[in-house]
Amino acid sequence: MTPTFHIIGAGLAGLAAAVRLVEAPARVIVHEATNFPGGRCRSYYDQATDLTIDNGNHLLLSANHAALAYVRKIGAEERLIGPKAANFAFIDLATRERWTLRLNDGPFPSWVFDRKSRVPGTNVFHYLRLAPLLWANGTRTVGQTIKCSGKLYKRLTQPLLLAALNIDPPEGSAALAKAIVRETLAQGGQACRPLIAREGLGGALIEPAVDYLRRCGVEFNLMHELRSIRFADGAVAGLDFGSEHLLLGADDRVILAVPPYAAAALIPSLKTPTAFRAIVNAHFRVEPPPDFPPMIGVVNGTVEWIFAFPNRLSVTISGADRLLDKPREILAKTLWEEVAAVAGLSDPLPSWQIVRERRATFAATPEENAKRPAAETEWRNLFLAGDWTATGLPATIESAIRSGNRAAELVEQSSQGSS
Repeated sequence: MTPTFHIIGAGLAGLAAAVRLVEAPARVIVHEATNFPGGRCRSYYDQATDLTIDNGNHLLLSANHAALAYVRKIGAEERLIGPKAANFAFIDLATRERWTLRLNDGPFPSWVFDRKSRVPGTNVFHYLRLAPLLWANGTRTVGQTIKCSGKLYKRLTQPLLLAALNIDPPEGSAALAKAIVRETLAQGGQACRPLIAREGLGGALIEPAVDYLRRCGVEFNLMHELRSIRFADGAVAGLDFGSEHLLLGADDRVILAVPPYAAAALIPSLKTPTAFRAIVNAHFRVEPPPDFPPMIGVVNGTVEWIFAFPNRLSVTISGADRLLDKPREILAKTLWEEVAAVAGLSDPLPSWQIVRERRATFAATPEENAKRPAAETEWRNLFLAGDWTATGLPATIESAIRSGNRAAELVEQSSQGSS
């Protein structure tokens, strides 16, 4: 009989696993608790702004090989756009100073020797002080590894690590910071080119994947929440979806690609991260100025990154727990004042939307990082996927896709071993 591979969760990790498994000699079914695929990485129509917006702004880099392979496989490579060089615009709101970080291709960082390419007010020796991150171990924090002060930290290290780790960098895992630095900055500009989903994350990463998977015969069951898992004889024996109870055959496999708190509820013995950090995004309906960069980093402001899209400017603030209880109208006004200052706009507050993701990522501390489980479980036909599993990276798009690839790889290996 043809085996069935059940993927629980249609976020990026689950979709990546399905994309990997479409060529397997099996029936592939994706079960999703909500009525839309994509999880936190999705686009939707927002009535307040009369625009299609992203649930959260996300940036890919040219070093994200798993993500780029995924995009190529689903036929959406052209939907990610970016400059041919690794150039990053910044502004310091305290001093109104603007600069552009220009990374050269190749691993030798000649850009740090060029005053016009590096961070203003820094010299070569400042960058050498980041070297301990390249050899950090798993128990130390960033604050225990490098000095978290000074112009280089404030104007580059802190924005970079805050965006990657989604936690105040001194508290963050030095091992996860090391992984980011080694895969991006240490590889040179060819690994750091920014790639943005100009028409939205849904149009670049989710909708093309669903279309591709449907064409390949993958089945989608939306509004199909897994309520419980039945185990027997060292394997998953059944899946309870409330209105439907599925019995699994000996050759069937399950990939659990749900958030960590959902996985822990389904498998009480599973060790997962239990602390989380928020991300706040704001969207303003306004036409960006013609010369406004696709993305700009903001120092000494509430705003951290501003993205320019057709008909809107969008803001991302990481490690944003402090903003969760701030009244929406006051927060929108504060953020718009900063956005208008950066963009040189005098417009009054336009139509806006605030999106607050309370549990956007696990807290990337050494302690929480140590709780991340492997993709393999004690049950021979059950595997885990998600950016919260032990991928070696923080909770990013690249991490989610790598986790889906790894779970799918294990499914293929276990299926071949049982045949």
